[in-house]
Amino acid sequence: MKTTYIRLSIATALLLGIYSCKKGEATADYEISAGADSSAVIISDSVSSAATMKVKDKQFIKTADVNMEVKDVYEATISIEKSVQELGGFVTHSNLRSNVISEETYNTSNENAMLVKKYQTENTMQVRVPTEKLGALLTLINDKKLFLNSRSINAEDVTSSIKYAELEGKRIKKTSENISQLKANKDKVELDNGNMSEENQQQLANMDVTDNLKYSTIDIYIKEPKLRMAEIAITNTQNIDNKYKFNFIYDAKNAFVEGFYLIQKIVVGLIMIWPILLIGAVIVYFLRKRKPMKKTEQNIPQI
Repeated sequence: MKTTYIRLSIATALLLGIYSCKKGEATADYEISAGADSSAVIISDSVSSAATMKVKDKQFIKTADVNMEVKDVYEATISIEKSVQELGGFVTHSNLRSNVISEETYNTSNENAMLVKKYQTENTMQVRVPTEKLGALLTLINDKKLFLNSRSINAEDVTSSIKYAELEGKRIKKTSENISQLKANKDKVELDNGNMSEENQQQLANMDVTDNLKYSTIDIYIKEPKLRMAEIAITNTQNIDNKYKFNFIYDAKNAFVEGFYLIQKIVVGLIMIWPILLIGAVIVYFLRKRKPMKKTEQNIPQI
C-alpha cells in the first residue's frame, strides 16, 4: 500500500513537471507583459497590451497619443518630464501656454488698479522613451489625469520592411561589385555615384527604423478643465491720463506759436507762387480794360 502511494506521488510530480515545461514553451512564443516580474503584470493591467506587447520573430514600432484633462498643467508637465528622464527618455517638444479668455481692469484708488485675467492653460508635448518603458510611462501619465478624453496606442509591424531593407542592402552591394568591374569612364562614375547615393539613403532609412524600434514616441495634450483667474496689481493709468490730458496755459502758448508759424508758412507759400499771381494779375488787368471799351462802343449812336 505504501509502495503504491509512493509510485502515485512520483507519477503526479512527473506529470506536473511536463505540464509546466509545455506551459513555459507556449508562453515564450507570445508575451503580453514587458517582462517576467510582477511589476510588468501590474502595467499590463493598467494600459493597453499594445504598449507592452512582444511577439516572437516580430518587431514593432510603437507610438501613443494621449489627450486628457489635469488639475494643474504646469505641475503635470514637470512631473511627466521628470518621469521621462528617469525612464531613460527625453522630451522633443513642449509648448505650454495660457489662452486668455478675458481681461478687465478695475481702479482701486487714484494711483492703483487691479488687472483681472481669466485664462485656461494647456500644453502640447512630444516625448520619447525606450520602447520597453512605454507601458510604465503611460501608467505614470494616467495617474495625473482628471478626465481622459482619448488615448490611442499603435504597434506597427515592421518585420517585413526590415527584411526588405536587408534584401535591398544586398542588392546595392551586388550592384556596387558589378560597377567596379566596368571600365573606368564617365558612365561608370555616374553609375557609381547613383549607387552610392541609393546606399546612403538606405542606411539613413535603416537608422530611422532602428531608432524608432528603440524609442517609442508619445504625443501628449493636457489642459485644465476650468478657467483660472489671475489678479495683477498695476498702476491706475486712467487717472494719470486725466491728470496730464489738458494744460490750458501750455496748450494756449503752443497754439499762439503754431499760429505765428502758420502765418509764416502762408507768406512763404505766396512768395513761392509769385509767377502765378503775376500772370493772374495781368489777365485781370486786360479783362477790366476791355470792358469799358465795349461799353463805349455800345453807347455810340448809329447814323
